[in-house]
Amino acid sequence: MNPKILKTLEFEKIKQQLTEYTVTALGQEEVQKLSPVTDQEVLTNWLSETEDGATLLRIRGGIPVPKLENIGPHMKRIEMGADLNGLELAQVGRVLQTTAEVIRFFDDIKDAEIDLKRLFYWADQMETVPALSQRIRESVEPDGRLTDEASPELKNIRVQTRRTEQTIREQLDGLVRGKNAKYLSDALVTMRNDRYVLPVKSEYRSVFGGVVHDQSSSGQTLFVEPKQVVELNNKLRQLQISERQEVERILAEISAEIEPHRYEIIQNAYVLGKLDFINAKAQFGKSYKGVIPKISEEKHVELKQARHPLIDPDVVVANDIFIGEEYQAILVTGPNTGGKTITLKTLGLLQLMAQAGLPITAGEDSQVAIFNNIFADIGDEQSIEQNLSTFSSHMTNIVDIIAEVDQDSLVLFDELGAGTDPQEGAALAISILDEVGAKGAYVMATTHYPELKVYGYNRVGTINASMEFNVDSLRPTYKLLIGVPGRSNAFEISKRLGLDGHIIESAKQMIDGDSQDLNDMIADLESHRKMAETEYLEVRHHVDEASRLHADLENAYGYFFEAQEKELDEAKAKANEIIREAQEKAETIITDLREKQKALGKNGMVKEHELIAARTGLNQLKHEESHLKKNKVLQKAKEQKKLKAGDDVKVESYGQRGTLLKQLSNGDWQVQLGILKMVLPESDLTLLKPEKVAPQKPISTMKRSSEHVQSQLDLRGMRYEDALESVDRYLDAALLAGYSQVTIVHGKGTGVLREAITTFLKKHRSVKSFELAPQSQGGTGATIAYFK
Repeated sequence: MNPKILKTLEFEKIKQQLTEYTVTALGQEEVQKLSPVTDQEVLTNWLSETEDGATLLRIRGGIPVPKLENIGPHMKRIEMGADLNGLELAQVGRVLQTTAEVIRFFDDIKDAEIDLKRLFYWADQMETVPALSQRIRESVEPDGRLTDEASPELKNIRVQTRRTEQTIREQLDGLVRGKNAKYLSDALVTMRNDRYVLPVKSEYRSVFGGVVHDQSSSGQTLFVEPKQVVELNNKLRQLQISERQEVERILAEISAEIEPHRYEIIQNAYVLGKLDFINAKAQFGKSYKGVIPKISEEKHVELKQARHPLIDPDVVVANDIFIGEEYQAILVTGPNTGGKTITLKTLGLLQLMAQAGLPITAGEDSQVAIFNNIFADIGDEQSIEQNLSTFSSHMTNIVDIIAEVDQDSLVLFDELGAGTDPQEGAALAISILDEVGAKGAYVMATTHYPELKVYGYNRVGTINASMEFNVDSLRPTYKLLIGVPGRSNAFEISKRLGLDGHIIESAKQMIDGDSQDLNDMIADLESHRKMAETEYLEVRHHVDEASRLHADLENAYGYFFEAQEKELDEAKAKANEIIREAQEKAETIITDLREKQKALGKNGMVKEHELIAARTGLNQLKHEESHLKKNKVLQKAKEQKKLKAGDDVKVESYGQRGTLLKQLSNGDWQVQLGILKMVLPESDLTLLKPEKVAPQKPISTMKRSSEHVQSQLDLRGMRYEDALESVDRYLDAALLAGYSQVTIVHGKGTGVLREAITTFLKKHRSVKSFELAPQSQGGTGATIAYFK
C-alpha cells in the first residue's frame, strides 16, 4: 500500500485514536507499525482476532492486561551478562505475573466453552515460569525496592540498622530536650553526609565535641555530630554498606536466574503486547459503534450506513456505498459543500481500516474487498515550492496513478478535470476514466461537468450518483443517491432568494436545449426515486407486519403443542390413578373370596350368588365410553393404529426404526432394532409405513435404558473406580443410541484418569479409535471415541 494514501485519507489519525486504548508499551508499538495488508490469510486472521477481542469485551470486559513497560532492553542486558536493577526486575516480574493471570483467564474461557477463532492460539504461545515469578514477587517491591524477605542476611542487616538508628535518635533526642537545648539553633535532629547531626549555634561548637559536618549559609549554625553518637553513626554507616552489598548480590543472583528463561519472557511480553493491541481494537470498535466487516472474494464492496470515523458522530450522515457487483465506477455530481469529498474519503478510509484488521464505522453485514493499492487525487494540491498550478499538480498526480493502477486497485478522483477550460477538462476526465476503467480498476469520482453525467449514463459498468440538495431549505442533506445524477439548482435557488422571474427566464433561454433537457430528466428521475422510496417504505411496513404476525403464529403454535402435551400428561396421570384404584378394588374382591373359601374349609364351596356378585364387582371396574364406541371414524383410526407382529415402528427413545416380533404377556413388545432384540413398552412405539429392509441376524436381547443418552460423558470429580464403571455403562448405552462417536470429559488434573480412560478404550471391543479433543472442545481435558 502506497504511503501517500495513508496521509491523504488521514489513516494516522485513526492510529492515534487507537493508541489511546493501549496500556502496554509493546501494544503501542503494535499500533505504530500497523498498516493495511493485501494478503487475504493475514487479513482474515487479523479480523478474527478483532472479532474475538470484541466477544471477550462484551462478555468478560476484555482481556486482563495491565500497564506493562517494554522489557526488551532488559532482556538484552541479561543476554550480555549485565545485572538488572530493582525496578527492572519488578517490571520483568510484572510480565511473568500477568502471563499467569492471562493463561488462567483463557483456561476459564475454555471451560465456559466460549468459541474463539484466534485468541486461543495466542494464549498457547505463552509459558509460565512459576518459580522465577514467585522469587521476584517475594524479593522485589513494585517500585523496585528489595523486600526484607529477599534473603535472611538482608533481613538481619535491616533489623540491626533499624535498632542502631533508633539508639542514635534516642541519644540525640535526649540532648535536644535536655539542658543543652539552649545551645541549639533548633530543637531537631537532622542529617548531613548520611550521618545524624544536631544544628548547634556556632559559638557553642565545643559544647558537644564530636565532628562538624556542615554549616548554614549565614555561618550562624554548625551541624555537629556529637561525640556520643560518633561510634553509632560509624556502625550505621557500615550496616548501610553491608546492605548495599547484599542488595547487589541479590540483584545479581535473580538476574542470573532470569537468563535461562529470557526467550520465554520475551515471547510472553510479545504476546501480551498483541493481546493489548487486540483489546484496543475491540474498545475502539465499541466506542465508534463499529462492526467487523466480511471479506468479499468477488471484490464486492458493500458499506451499509457508512460513516466517516473522524467526523463528530452526532452530526455525521450515514450513506450506503456499493461498488463492484453491478458497476465498477461511480460518478458523483452535486453542489459544493454537499459532501462529495467526504463520501470519497469515507470509502477510502473504511477500506484502509478494514485491510488493517480494524472495525469500521458501518452497519452490520458490511463487506469489503482486498485491494493491492488505493490511489486518491483529493483536494487542492497546488505546490508553491514546485511552482505548479492546481491543474498541473492534479494532473501530475493522475499521471503517477495511471502508471501504477491495475485491476486490483481502487481509485478516488475528486473534481476530476477541474482547474482548466470546462470543455477540455470534461474531455480529459472522460479519457482518464476510460483508461482507468480499461485496466479494470474500481473508480469513484466527483465532478461538476454535465458531460460526465451523460458518460455515466451511457458507459457499461458505470453509474451516476449525486449528493441530495434540499431546494426548500437551500441546504445539502449530505445523502448519497446512487443512480441519480446531480442537477443544477441555480434557477430554483435564485427564484427562492427573490430574483425576478424574467431574469430567470432569460437565463434559461441562453443555455442550450440539451442542458435543459438533462436537468429535466434528472428532475424526473428524482421524482421517480422519491415515489419508489415511498412505495418501498409502504412495502417494508407490510413485510414487518407480516413478520410480526408470523412470529405470533409461531408462538401460538408452540403454546398449542405445549398445552397438548400438558393435557396428555394429565390424562395419562389420571388414567394411571384409575388403574391403580381398579387394581386395589380387584385385590379386595379376590382377598374376600379367599377368606370365604378358607372359612368353608377344604370341602366347602363358595355359593353361586357370591361368585356372581364378585364377577359383577369386577365387571363394574371397567368404564365403557359408549359415545366413543359408536364413533365409526374413531374406531377405524384405532384399528389402524393397533400394533401387530411384523409392523414397522419407530422407537421414540432411540429415534430408530425397528420391526415388531411378538407381544409379550405383560403387554410389552419384542422389537428387532438393527442387530439387537429389545423388549420395549407399547407407549415407546409409533407405527410406521412398511419399508423393505434386509433382514439382519439378531445377536442379543436387551431392555432399553429409561434415560436419554447424551453425546458427552462428564467424569470430573468422580473416583477412579466409579469413573471406569460409568464409562463402561455409557459406551453400551451410546452404542444402542446409534452414536458414531462420543466425548468423554475427564479433566486435565494429574493425568491419571486420562491414562485410565485411554487404557480402557484400547481394550473395548466396540471402539475403533480415539483421540484428544481439539482446543475448542476441551483439549487434553477430553477424549473423543469413535465406534466401529
